[in-house]
Amino acid sequence: KSSAASDVYKRQAAMGLLGNGGMVTRGDIWFRGEDLPDLNEKDMRRIRGAGIGMIFQDAGASLCPIRTIGSQIYESMSAHGKLTKAEAKEKALMLFEKLHFQDSRRIWDSYPFELSGGMNQRAGIAIAMLMEPPVLLADEPTSALDPGSTMKVEELMSELKKNYTVVIVTHNMQQAARISDRTAFFLLGELVECGPTSEIFSTPKDKRTEDYISGRFG
Repeated sequence: KSSAASDVYKRQAAMGLLGNGGMVTRGDIWFRGEDLPDLNEKDMRRIRGAGIGMIFQDAGASLCPIRTIGSQIYESMSAHGKLTKAEAKEKALMLFEKLHFQDSRRIWDSYPFELSGGMNQRAGIAIAMLMEPPVLLADEPTSALDPGSTMKVEELMSELKKNYTVVIVTHNMQQAARISDRTAFFLLGELVECGPTSEIFSTPKDKRTEDYISGRFG
């Protein structure tokens, strides 16, 4: 299942990227009975390992440019469990196959600047999926991509939601319509409305949602 939203601060605090709840000034973020902004760094590392996988907006910027994809994957996996490099590589190559990389071994040995934007984004998705978290949080996963790469990543997201809960944060309402089962529309941090995507787009209950979908928002 997947849903779409547009609250930049909540998505960063959910992963502990802002530290001590960051810019969340009210409300809670609950995951499996735990309020995430209240967790310490040790507990958040556990959440980031096998709880919620983060897919960043600009994969090229989130990857280290002077290290190979394989070395970054190994570091990510070893941070959350005891694995040899050979074990990490075997698991990663199997995951690359699922993500439709044509030459998985070349990807493992490549630097981010040697790959296209779409390939870097899929490498970022692979890193998010390495520890098999039940939830994937995708922050504007296609905004930095060309139309062809966008289509491939959207197809991948649609495939992933069969086995994961995928939360897509996007300002692109048409993308939400194509991918999501449920959509939550936020405006200035306020939840305007939430429901099945088909209903949100066919019969929005709030005029602000209707205006945004139709492009009249301003």
